[in-house]
Amino acid sequence: MHGIGLSLPNRGILFGAITVPEMLELAEYADNSDYFDSVWVGDGLLAKPRLESVVSLAAISARTTRVKLGVCCLATFPLRQPVLFATQWASLDVVSGGRTILAVCLGATTARSGTNVVGELQAMGVKGSERVPRLEESIQLIRRLWDGPTSADGDFWSFPEVDLQPKPVQNPCPIWIASNPNPSKLPPHRFAAAIDRVGRLADGWQSTMITPEEFGQRWDEVRERAEFHGRDSRAMSSAVHLMINLDDDVAAARAEAKRFLDVYYSIDATDEVLDRWGAYGPTETVLKRLGQYTDRGLDVPILRFASFRQSEQMERATTELLPELAKQQTQVTQ
Repeated sequence: MHGIGLSLPNRGILFGAITVPEMLELAEYADNSDYFDSVWVGDGLLAKPRLESVVSLAAISARTTRVKLGVCCLATFPLRQPVLFATQWASLDVVSGGRTILAVCLGATTARSGTNVVGELQAMGVKGSERVPRLEESIQLIRRLWDGPTSADGDFWSFPEVDLQPKPVQNPCPIWIASNPNPSKLPPHRFAAAIDRVGRLADGWQSTMITPEEFGQRWDEVRERAEFHGRDSRAMSSAVHLMINLDDDVAAARAEAKRFLDVYYSIDATDEVLDRWGAYGPTETVLKRLGQYTDRGLDVPILRFASFRQSEQMERATTELLPELAKQQTQVTQ
C-alpha cells in the first residue's frame, strides 16, 4: 500500500477542536480529493477517551466510497474480547466494501497514554503484564476466525469450534502492528522482541514520534525479521503518524501545534518531542521533512493537522502541500 493518509482527531471532539459534522466533512473531502488514499482515527478508552474508533470509522464509511479506513494504533486491542471484536471489524469491512486497515498496538503506559492507565486496565480486568501475550494471541485467533470455522485453546481464550459470520470482504483482511520500540529505552531482548513481533505477525508496520533515520533503520530490521520467518517483506507496508501545522510563521506554527498536542495528549511537549513528531511552518519546510521519511522507504505518511483550525489547514494543504508530496512519492516509487 502506498499513498497519503489523513488522521482525524476524534478525541478533539471532547475539547472543541472539531465537531462530529466537521470530522465527517473532512473525511468526505479527503475521499473526493485527488491526494488522500486513506483516512484514520485514533483509539482510546478510559485513560484517553474519545469517540470509539470502530463506531467513528463506521460513520466515516457511510460518507466515503474510496479511501481506506484505519486506526492509528488500536490501543485498546489487548483489552478487547477477540470474538466480539473480530465480528465488529469484519462487519466494518463489509459495510465499507472491503476498505479497512486494522493497526493494533499494546496501548503502552507512556505519557501519551493519558491519565489513570492502571485504572483502565483494572476496569477491563487485564493485567499490564498480559498486554503482549494478549495482543499476539488475539491477532492469530482473529485471523483464524476470519478464515473459517475454528476453535481456541490458548492462554486467554478457549472455546469449541465456531464459525464467525460475516467474514471480511478482504481475504486476507490486513492486520498491521503499530509500535515504536526505542533501543535506548528498552532492554535489548525487549527491543528485539518488538521488532520480531512485527516481522513475524504483521501485514504492515505503523509508527510515530520517530526520526526519518530511526524509521529507516527500524523498517529495515522489521523486513529482515519478516524474511527470517519465511514471509515476503515486499508485501508489507509502512506508515508513520506525523503531526503538521502549515503557517508562514514558523514560531506561530510550532506554538499552535504545541497547544493542540498538549491538550490532545495531556502532555507538555518539548521541542525535541515536536521535532520527532512532525513538521511545522511553511509548506517547503514541511515538505522537506516529509521527504526525508519517503527517502527512507516510508509508504504512507499519515498526516494530522496539529491545529484548532482543521478545515483551514486542510485547504492550505490541498493547495500547496499535497500536490508536491504526491509528486515526491511518485518520483521515489518509479
